[in-house]
Amino acid sequence: MAMTTMEIREGDWKVCCGSSDFAKLMVKGSPFNSLEAAIESARDIWFNQVNVAAWLEAFAAHPQIGKSPSPSSNSDFARRSVTEQSRAFATTSASALEELAEWNVLYRQKFGFIFIICASGRTHAEMLAELKGRYANRPIVELEIAAKEQMKITELRMAKLFSEKAKVVSQTESTKPQEDRLRIIGGHLNVAEAPKRSRPPITTHVLDVSRGAPAAGVEIHLEVWNGTTSPSFGHGGRGDWSMVGTSATDKDGRSGQLMDLVEALNPGTYRISFNTGKYCPGGFFPYVSIAFEVTESQKLEHFHVPLLLSPFSFTTYRGS
Repeated sequence: MAMTTMEIREGDWKVCCGSSDFAKLMVKGSPFNSLEAAIESARDIWFNQVNVAAWLEAFAAHPQIGKSPSPSSNSDFARRSVTEQSRAFATTSASALEELAEWNVLYRQKFGFIFIICASGRTHAEMLAELKGRYANRPIVELEIAAKEQMKITELRMAKLFSEKAKVVSQTESTKPQEDRLRIIGGHLNVAEAPKRSRPPITTHVLDVSRGAPAAGVEIHLEVWNGTTSPSFGHGGRGDWSMVGTSATDKDGRSGQLMDLVEALNPGTYRISFNTGKYCPGGFFPYVSIAFEVTESQKLEHFHVPLLLSPFSFTTYRGS
């Protein structure tokens, strides 16, 4: 059974995520030949194509943790949310719900959106502890964390959607052997196989923390170390840096393509540099360079290196 026989509509994708733009782009990218291919495309759309407004729309579609969906909520989306919090509601108490409600208010006042967490299999006590811990984050950092949690939710819902669609299709293919149907359905749910890339293996984006907005027009260079010894702190090593690619951030703060769309990244030491002095004249940093190593076991992974920037500070980490 090919995935093209499965009809997945825009409304189905919106139940998975809550964002209209995400749903439209998933339809545009359809059909998908497997669940894993759909998830890879969904990650690229969520982290590299839609903007922050789409993230906030998805967040707003959820009921608050510890609160049942309102009658006006999307019924299918609400049904998923209730199911995902089933364990929490089965083991909760009135006092726990009251404390959750209080912290939900504090969280929304600070960050401007509701607390997002993948609730499947968690208790309200566990989620409350997570909420308290994340409350200390800076808004720009918390926005990234919430987006990652939303992607976890989306992937779980996509797996359920594909399972449901596969069952419907299998019922219409009664002429095929039962073993063949089970093999095909199992293939859709096997997420262990490495998907084909839909984006370069090294990407970045820049957020201007001082404005609380994406940083557009930041010049970026990506280089790789060529030498007999690796560079280290205080020592250049025997070799030099070779340019891989250059780009600049767009209006959403995301860089253009810094390297070819290769399946396997060559192991080695890479350096990504940001022309912060040109973007922010008078700031403390004339430029920012971040070096990182890709090992043989990591060559099929994706390396996203975001930069959270202000005139006098910066933060980076390895994102999704």
